[in-house]
Amino acid sequence: MELCIDFGGSEIKLAVLERGVPVRTGTVPVGEGDLEAAAAAARSLAEGLAPTAAGIAVPGVVDRAAGRMVRAHDKHPRLDGLDLTAWARDAFGLPAVVENDARAALVGEISTGSAPGARNAVLMALGTGIGTAAVMDGVVLRGAHDHAGILGGHLTVDLAAGRCNCGNVGCAESIGGAWALRRDLAARGDGVADVKELFAAVEAGDRTAFPLYDRAVLAWSAAAVSLCHAYDPEVLILTGGIMRAGNLVAGPIEAYLGEHLWSSLEAPTIVIPDRPDLSVLRGLAVLAADPHS
Repeated sequence: MELCIDFGGSEIKLAVLERGVPVRTGTVPVGEGDLEAAAAAARSLAEGLAPTAAGIAVPGVVDRAAGRMVRAHDKHPRLDGLDLTAWARDAFGLPAVVENDARAALVGEISTGSAPGARNAVLMALGTGIGTAAVMDGVVLRGAHDHAGILGGHLTVDLAAGRCNCGNVGCAESIGGAWALRRDLAARGDGVADVKELFAAVEAGDRTAFPLYDRAVLAWSAAAVSLCHAYDPEVLILTGGIMRAGNLVAGPIEAYLGEHLWSSLEAPTIVIPDRPDLSVLRGLAVLAADPHS
């Protein structure tokens, strides 16, 4: 049994899982005192149960060996450099693994989720930011410094766009991440304030919503093509809060892949998890049970 905590961009998700199945789940809003609130909620969730390990996901680059988040750029700044394995040991008395959230989500989906058994897959998590991860020949990519596979949201998709908060120019996330869409919606000042309202306006045929929507679709799609070119996946997993819009997102991405992939490259099967809220937590349970997976 594993106690899992996902420090997401808009909320902190928690669960106790047994053999990949959630026994209890909970959420904590992101705000002041995140660490204290997460610890209190996790202790309450685990009361009367007997988890033997903890899994912690963060929205940034991790140093797995040191149990720390290295950098996330404007997300959970209190976690930067914090020894989260020590935090888990002090808060819960449990050994812990720390992983990037998209990478954990990929592990969750290829183990007990939407793509069980997939050995070559890419995941794109479209949410507050754009997280990515890849598995090739059954090996989850991490690289020499734990950066491999997870920076797909920071592939350049528009050289004429502005500077991203990561330091690069024209990143997919700086155009199609929810934080960027909210920024651009606020600049329009027409009353449409969040991504959900933007999709509703598109569905209603509001032509004023299409330029921003079309630009985001292009950013997501161009990033997906580059990920397919880099990793040659059999499966492309699309998840994250933005995927609540369903085919308004998946449809254009699939069409773009059909038009723009390298001519001899077979297009991957696109899958959308039925429980994207559990992707990261399921993956953390796998990783906590076997830290070497």
